[in-house]
Amino acid sequence: MGFIWLSLFGVAILQCVYAPLSHSGSSGDIPAKDTPGLESERWTEWYTRDRVSIFATNRVRISAIVPQTWPGPYWNPDGCNTGMISLQLLGTVTGIPVIEAIKGNDKLIPHVVKLWVERYEMEPKPAMDELLTMLFQACGAKDYNKGDLVDENDVDDVVVALVNYAITVLFDKCMDYITALSCTPPRVYRQVASLMGLQLVTSYIAIANVLGGQRETTRRQLDAEKKKRNERPSLESLNKRFSDTHENIRLLEEMMRKIFTGLFVHRYRDIDPTIRMSCIESLGLWVLSYPSLFLQDLYLKYLGWALNDRNAGVRKTSINALQNIYEPNDNVPSLGLFTERFSRRMIELADDIDVSVAVCAIGLIKQLLRHQLISEDDLAPLYDLLMVDPPEIRLAIGALVYDHLIAKKFNSSKSAPRDNSSEVHLKRMLRLLEELPRDPILSIYVIDDVWDYMKAMKDWKCIVSMLLDENPLIELSDRDASNLVQLLCASVKKAVGESIIPATDATDDGKQYHNRAQKEAYESNKQDITVALMKSYPLLLRKFISDKEKVSSLVEIILYMNLELYSLKRQEQSFKNILQLIKEAFFKHGDKDTLRACVKAIDFCCEESQGELQDLACNKLKELEDELISKLKSAIKVVVDGGDEYSLLVNSKRLYELQLMISVPIDNNLYDDIVMVLRGFRNMEDEVVGFLLLNMYLHMAWGLLSIINEEIVYEESLDSLLYKRDTLLQELEYFCNLGTDSMEGGKQGSELACRVCIILSEIWFLFRRENFFETVLERLLYEPNDYVLRKYWKLCEQQLNVSEEEEDEDEDTNGEYFQETNRYVVLTAAIKVVAFDAVPKEYLASEIISHFVMHGTSVAEIVKHLITVLKEKDDDLAAILLEALKKAYNRHVVDISGCETDSADSNSLSGCKDLAAQLSGIFIGADRTKHKADILEIVRGGIEYAFVDAPTQLSFLEAAVIHFVPKLPASDVLEIMDDVLKRTENVNTEEDPSGWRPYHTFISLLEKYVKNDGNQEEKEEASVSRRGHSRKPQNMEGKKLFHDQSSSDDEDSLSEYEEDVDDEEGGEEEEDEDDPLTDSIKSSSKTSGSSN
Repeated sequence: MGFIWLSLFGVAILQCVYAPLSHSGSSGDIPAKDTPGLESERWTEWYTRDRVSIFATNRVRISAIVPQTWPGPYWNPDGCNTGMISLQLLGTVTGIPVIEAIKGNDKLIPHVVKLWVERYEMEPKPAMDELLTMLFQACGAKDYNKGDLVDENDVDDVVVALVNYAITVLFDKCMDYITALSCTPPRVYRQVASLMGLQLVTSYIAIANVLGGQRETTRRQLDAEKKKRNERPSLESLNKRFSDTHENIRLLEEMMRKIFTGLFVHRYRDIDPTIRMSCIESLGLWVLSYPSLFLQDLYLKYLGWALNDRNAGVRKTSINALQNIYEPNDNVPSLGLFTERFSRRMIELADDIDVSVAVCAIGLIKQLLRHQLISEDDLAPLYDLLMVDPPEIRLAIGALVYDHLIAKKFNSSKSAPRDNSSEVHLKRMLRLLEELPRDPILSIYVIDDVWDYMKAMKDWKCIVSMLLDENPLIELSDRDASNLVQLLCASVKKAVGESIIPATDATDDGKQYHNRAQKEAYESNKQDITVALMKSYPLLLRKFISDKEKVSSLVEIILYMNLELYSLKRQEQSFKNILQLIKEAFFKHGDKDTLRACVKAIDFCCEESQGELQDLACNKLKELEDELISKLKSAIKVVVDGGDEYSLLVNSKRLYELQLMISVPIDNNLYDDIVMVLRGFRNMEDEVVGFLLLNMYLHMAWGLLSIINEEIVYEESLDSLLYKRDTLLQELEYFCNLGTDSMEGGKQGSELACRVCIILSEIWFLFRRENFFETVLERLLYEPNDYVLRKYWKLCEQQLNVSEEEEDEDEDTNGEYFQETNRYVVLTAAIKVVAFDAVPKEYLASEIISHFVMHGTSVAEIVKHLITVLKEKDDDLAAILLEALKKAYNRHVVDISGCETDSADSNSLSGCKDLAAQLSGIFIGADRTKHKADILEIVRGGIEYAFVDAPTQLSFLEAAVIHFVPKLPASDVLEIMDDVLKRTENVNTEEDPSGWRPYHTFISLLEKYVKNDGNQEEKEEASVSRRGHSRKPQNMEGKKLFHDQSSSDDEDSLSEYEEDVDDEEGGEEEEDEDDPLTDSIKSSSKTSGSSN
């Protein structure tokens, strides 16, 4: 009995010590309304987190406090270590309330309990009154009649009038009060009472387990005695001890059931998620620590229902509880029906909206797999999560994939030692990659997810041995070899700290940031990789040099090697062989990936190597440049002679990729040859023309950079650069004119058109006024004239008007370079020259903004950046926005010209309205005041434009101007209305009713706005801010809490698991009130008094 009271006292002391009750006023005053809730919530958070440590602490104190009347080994009459506490301290606990002693010093708890038990044995009624007083005071209540706690007979009445107070026997009375308090409206009472009740069951289980051990020992002693021939007097004593112990266990289980049915079945669906979490956490602990009673579907179903809880914390608590329950193998046979019913929900939680819940659910699924409780088909949805965005989920799924499919940890049969070898694991990984669609991105995700758990991926020698076919027992198909090369390259990158997952966010620069320890580990891995591949790396390159699918990944590996080791290990010849093989791969292939990998590799060798190795790399790069220039000249000669263009295309690509990384010394003769072939053969393929123009631009850009970096500027260098720039501009303007003239009525987009737009933008950006004005390089200033600018935008506009179907076709045709030649890149380039004042913004900015809402979300986001820049600069913002609205409206006029349809129904007019709504939406909050002059200018300018040829353009008022009016104060709107009315004083608007309809609509809207006293948006915001929630009326009708305990909740079967948990939680909302129970008690007492 003392142990049970210690549990209650332990809860009370935590309530007092960690969240002291700080009510103001005398003991008879009503506590502040928010105090109990605040203190209880703070304490509840602490108590829930440290439940296990509390229980452990209580067990330590058991031997000092359990009275002699309680059977079992806990009672030790000499166990109190009074020496630990001075007699002066012990004297302080006599004559003061229990709650005060608890609040004063937690070391006094065992002595307080001992003294209370002694008082209870002498005078039960006052002692019970003292205990119940402590219970209510721990909840935060003060205003009640203490005598009623013992004298009343109806616990419900005691609870409802704080809670009109009653008694039977000690244990039943305390449990009744705890259960009653747990069903009261104030949340603070439910929190504290629920924790007390749940802790009582936990304490009962601890005692029941000890008694169960005693019963088992007594049973074995009985069996031994019965086997003896002579009857002994101890047999009767053992029988009595066995029956007494069994009866005590039965009584404990009966009390557990009473609290479960009276408290748990109501509070597990409480509106407060912390109470629900406490219930589910406690039930998981009960099932695990006392499976003989709780490991059955009658109780497990509550854990299953909690998997559907609306609160992520409750779902996670239930999953953690189930993980612990599934851990012991002995529990599995009893979980069959439960698993069959809820396994689907467990798998669904792997894709939970809360990342922590999803990760825990994946761990639970691994438990189910370990016990073979779910099939392979059930796991199919999980493999889709290998590519989800949160890395925590991906890694958790990766761990499951490794354990289940690669390490085979969940197989029932024991695996041979060889099954754990690197070769076996790599073969299983290749089988997994082979079953995936042929998508390199998907393979990269799978490799990244599994990498942390699969040591075989770091076995470089084993991977190389498999690729070189050194083991005759392992045969690789071409698909396996490709996947293994990809795995090798990805694993090398991961080992040195590089990210292999493509960036999904435009703001992600892909850079990895590491601490010192990580950097040291990565450097060590780099050395291990270099040593392992030093001799075999050239063999790999030589074997797969003709395979473009594999060679690019292999060439990239050298970027993550420590080149210094080649000198230290005297492997200069191996390094030289690598350089030669990279050069051969560069000229053997023409695809973008291989060319870029080779250029990066050679440039890396030139920059990162030292001494003799650096000389070797630089010489090899010079050889590559010379050979490429020679091949390009030969290719031009072939075209001039009427031959095929393929060689010119491939070598132009190689030169382009090389110039992206380094400056290539192209002589004037080659530059003139490129210009000659462009002008002399206008019917060349667009792709060839595009790469020739790109190479001209890159060569010119490198020349500009060299001039800027020179200390002395030579006129010859400037003349040469200006000649190359002007020549390139002439060619670009030719193709710009050709594109706008030839594409009208035909296919709008093309790779060459995109190239022309982008190169023009880049040249204007490089030679803008800001860079060279009033400098020695002022000769380099360049700004396009109005004609060129309009032709340029017309070509850009054609790319914006490309449909999604045509864009998909272009991606299939120009897949390699589609990311460099799509409409988003074209628009971004156009916005850049406007944002940096490289061209006159009045025309181009308004044209771009007029397309704000025409081409989907991606284009709109790009245009929004331009508007933001213009707002920050505050340069002619009103004029630009008004001009954009006019151009959008003019497209509408063009659309309806010659058509018999009503102009109001035109899609283009709808687009104009959408544009006006979006543009007016940028003036919100403080921007309305800051840009008031701009808004006013837009409205007045729009009205002027609408009346230019009235009533022809009056629809502009309704389509555009009206959206900006709500952004102005009522006084300004009144002036605008007067101005509009004056414009029609001598006009008969009845002659053309349909034409003047937009005018009348506009006037009525202005009148309505003025009548509402303007700035309606601000008023709505203010009204929303003042709007609050009315307090729910209190419903203090007492509900019977202690009916006959044959509750239907206990009789629910697993077939009734379709219960709607959300509805259950919603049903509890009426019970939740933040007011202390003392308020409702006084209200109830007044009501009862008036009725009498």
